[in-house]
Amino acid sequence: MKTLIEQYAFTPRETVGELDRYIVGQDNAKRSVAIALRNRWRRQRVPEEMQADIVPKNILMIGPTGVGKTEIARRLAKLIQAPFVKVEASKFTEVGYVGRDVESMIRDLMEEGINLEREIAEIEVQGKAAKATEERLLDLLLPPSSSSSEGRSFESTLDNPNPSQSPSEESSKTRETFRRMLREGKLDEREVELEVSARAPMSTIQNFSSDGVQDMVFQIQDMMGMKGGPKKRRKLTILEAREHIEKEEAEKLVDNDKIQRKALVRVQESGIVFIDEVDKIVGGQTKSRGGNGPDVSREGVQRDLLPIVEGSTVTTKHGRVKTDHILFVAAGAFHQSKPSDLIPELQGRFPIRVELDALKKEDFIRILQEPKNSLVRQYIALMETEGVRLSFTDDAIERIAHFAAQANEQIENIGARRLHTILETLLEELSFTAPEQKNQAVEISAQMVEEKLSSILESEDLSRFVL
Repeated sequence: MKTLIEQYAFTPRETVGELDRYIVGQDNAKRSVAIALRNRWRRQRVPEEMQADIVPKNILMIGPTGVGKTEIARRLAKLIQAPFVKVEASKFTEVGYVGRDVESMIRDLMEEGINLEREIAEIEVQGKAAKATEERLLDLLLPPSSSSSEGRSFESTLDNPNPSQSPSEESSKTRETFRRMLREGKLDEREVELEVSARAPMSTIQNFSSDGVQDMVFQIQDMMGMKGGPKKRRKLTILEAREHIEKEEAEKLVDNDKIQRKALVRVQESGIVFIDEVDKIVGGQTKSRGGNGPDVSREGVQRDLLPIVEGSTVTTKHGRVKTDHILFVAAGAFHQSKPSDLIPELQGRFPIRVELDALKKEDFIRILQEPKNSLVRQYIALMETEGVRLSFTDDAIERIAHFAAQANEQIENIGARRLHTILETLLEELSFTAPEQKNQAVEISAQMVEEKLSSILESEDLSRFVL
C-alpha cells in the first residue's frame, strides 16, 4: 500500500498548485484538503503500530452553492486517482423508513474502486487484448472452409485462383491480406455476425424499484447471472465488433480476484466520500420549538451516519470495507441552520471547518479566464467545430462578470453556475446560426454584452437566468 500512497505523494503546496489550475480562490479550503491528503502520506510512514490510531481529519465546508465545494473534492480525488463518490445527505432516511440507507455510499465507493482498478488492469493488458481481437476478427471474416474447390471462399478464390496451391498456403496468404486490410481500416464497414450479451432492461428495474432496494436488486441480478444476460447473435460492422471483442478479451486477461483485493485496499486507504447538503438533515428550527415532525428522521440520519464516519465495517458484494481511514468531506450552505445544530457526536467527527467565500465580480472575471478549461475556452472550442473563430474582449468579460454578480444579488445566489446561464443567453443567437457562418470571425464586445443582457436586468425579467 505504501507504493500506492507514495506514487501520489504531493506536498501541500503542490496540491494547492494543481487545484489552482481548475478552481479560482477558496485558498483556505484548498489548504485544508491539501493537508488532509499529505497526512495520509505521513500516516503510511509512521511506525506500523501507530498507524491504526491515526484517523483522517474529516472536513466540513460551509458556503453557498456554486462556490467550488464539490469541485475541490472531485479534483483532489482525480489528482491522486482515489475512488470518489458524491452523495446528497437529504436522499438518505433513517433505518426503518423507505429510502437509501447510509451504507449505500460505501457500496457505491467500492464500486468506484473496482471500476478504477479494472481500468488500470485493462490498460496493462491492452496490447494482448488488441492482438487477440485481431485474430478473432479474422476468424469471423474468414470462416474455416473445406479443402474442396467448391468449399473455397469467394475471397480466397479471388486471392488465389490457382487451385494447385496447397490449401494451407492459400489460407495463410489470404489471412495476411485481410490482416493488412483490417489494420488499414478498409474493412471497417463490413458486417459480421457476433454473439453479444442480451442485457436485461435496467431502466425497467429502476422504474419500479426505490433507491433503498435498488442495490439489492442489482445484487440479485448478479447472483442469477443476469448481468451479462443470455447471448444472442447480431450483425455488426467490424468497427462495432472490434469494440465488443476487445472488451471481452480484456476481461478474460484481467484477474478479477486481484482487482477486488487491490480495490479494497485503495478504497480503505484513499477513498473520498463527499456528503453534500448536510445542512438539510439538521432540524434546528423545529427542535427549538419542541416539534418532532420530519426532524425525527433527520436526526436519525445523522445518527446512522455517525458509525460510518467514526469507523465501522460495511458489507458489500466485493467484501467487507472498513471505513476507519476513508476521508469524509461534508458540505452545506447552512443558511437556515448552523454547524452547531448537528448532533455533538457528528460535529466531533468533522474537526476541520472551512468557510468558503461567496463569489464577487472579480472572482467571476478570473473564473472566465484562468482555469485550464474555463467557460470562455469551452465556448471558443465549441464554435471552432463549426468553423467560427470566436473571441472575447477583456471589456466583454468584465461586463459578463458584472451581470453575473448583479443577477446573483437580485435573485438567489447560485455562484459560478450563474455564468453558464449568462453565456448561454449571450451566445444563443450565435449557437443557432453558427453553421451558416463558417470561416467567419466573431468578436464579443462589451457593447454586445450590454445590448443583450442589460434590458433583461432592467426589466427585472430574470426568469432566463434561473437554472
